[in-house]
Amino acid sequence: MVVTRVAGSFVFPADFMLVAAMNPCPCGFYPDRSRCNCSESEIRRYLHRISRPVLERFDICVEAAPVTFEELRGGGESEASAAIRQRVELVRKIQEKRFEGTGIRFNSRMGAKEIKRFCRLEPEEEAFVKKIYDARGLSARRYHKTLKVARTISDLAGKARIQREHLAEALGYSLLEEKLWG
Repeated sequence: MVVTRVAGSFVFPADFMLVAAMNPCPCGFYPDRSRCNCSESEIRRYLHRISRPVLERFDICVEAAPVTFEELRGGGESEASAAIRQRVELVRKIQEKRFEGTGIRFNSRMGAKEIKRFCRLEPEEEAFVKKIYDARGLSARRYHKTLKVARTISDLAGKARIQREHLAEALGYSLLEEKLWG
């Protein structure tokens, strides 16, 4: 892990994945207004406790909807864990081959140089992401994270190039950030 500050860059021997969760309001029940009595200003103040620069460092940031009783009891179709594992292992092999000889193992580890090389967009996709970039006022950091996530979505879909739907899905994974700070 590299931490860069004004005084210099410092390398720490750490490699980790940070997963975090937070409640949508102080009581934890928003948007269920039958149980949540928090005011809009309380909710906004609560959500702004996480700064935008910190939130931007998460590759994926989504809101999880409450689980219904039927879903909890297994009333819907779901994909078996073994099938998911098989897909993930296939994508890891794709990425291993892609980054052979680079010292990188996963899409999430790409720097600007690798993003430029492995996340090339066709003109249609470039125009789409530019429109969103300008309209939502994305930062360079969020743009690069979006490309890396889109690359992974493309890998999961078995596609050699990033397509518009992969970009749209990746952008959707940063909507919570926009909701909090947009």
